[in-house]
Amino acid sequence: MVGDVTVAVDYGRDPRTGKWVCPAREHWGLGPHQKMTPELEERVCLTATLADSYQAAAALSAKWGSPVDASTIRQHACAVGQRAAAQAQTRADAPPPAVAPPAGVKAVGPAALVIMMDGWLARQRGEDWGAAAAVAAPERVAWHEIKGAVIYRLEQAGQTAGGRGVIAQKYVVAWQDEPLEFGRRVQAEARRRGLAEAREVFVVADGSVWIWNVQADRFGRAQGVLDFYHASQHLWTVAHALHPADETAARAWVEPLLSQLRHGQEAGVLQILEDLPEWCAQRQRAVPPEAEREREYFRSHCEHVHYETMAARGCPVGSGAMESFCAQLQGRFKQCGQFWSRRGLGDLLALDVARRNLDWDALWIRN
Repeated sequence: MVGDVTVAVDYGRDPRTGKWVCPAREHWGLGPHQKMTPELEERVCLTATLADSYQAAAALSAKWGSPVDASTIRQHACAVGQRAAAQAQTRADAPPPAVAPPAGVKAVGPAALVIMMDGWLARQRGEDWGAAAAVAAPERVAWHEIKGAVIYRLEQAGQTAGGRGVIAQKYVVAWQDEPLEFGRRVQAEARRRGLAEAREVFVVADGSVWIWNVQADRFGRAQGVLDFYHASQHLWTVAHALHPADETAARAWVEPLLSQLRHGQEAGVLQILEDLPEWCAQRQRAVPPEAEREREYFRSHCEHVHYETMAARGCPVGSGAMESFCAQLQGRFKQCGQFWSRRGLGDLLALDVARRNLDWDALWIRN
């Protein structure tokens, strides 16, 4: 802010250790070859997670009076992101805490814990990224699913004066590898937020098979809830399959069922789906393949559509918080022209998760 400043400091050999040291640099928290102070490094790392690109972060840094180029910001964000990933790995590997509190300590746990899960696709560099044009059918782009979870205590959810839902504090998990490890990490984060003491646990998600496998593997005692919006989409698919050329008839068929499904009459809706072969036979037609597929879909989720009962217990019947988290990540990681390396995406993703989970300060504590 004031231009170049020259500082004269002592530098010499420590007679006790024989190593060359600079006491002033050690006092400032600078390593032997470090050229950026921890304060500035924290600023650029935070900006890297909040801006939509490293180039935007560099443009913002110039306004501080300490311009840092995009490649330097990326270098520091990746380095700190690796620390964040290591800390998350340590927490995931830690043994589960004892359920019973120490003698004389009263356990205070959440009345209910809500866990939402979903995924979205990120563009990564394929095996032939940067290959010569002569390569036949090059795989320059590879799409990989980023799996995410949102965890919060039910008492942290509320509404604004205008009736919009709001969550005071939520915690997240984001992972770009296979579901088994993702489930382990979600369970570890849920434990940090009171899973062992929660009287009820709700898992709210869409119909992706891998999500319900994670729920069965890691949250067996939880009550699963199929996101109502996704359930309604599948009912609409049946309606359009039964009335492919008549939108009015499709709407007349599905709208009463949607109301019944939402207001405690899910058994009747499931029975109507089971009776579709008879309904079609009366009209001298076969059951459409799409309708048959959706019948099987609702069979597999028959225990996840008790919406009125779940709402009465305070459980959300939609996964809006999860959709919002996915949209926020895509706003940072899916900009036009962004093609990530696997490591580069993982480093910045870990850094962003640490910020959201209030683990940010722990990244700057050096032993």
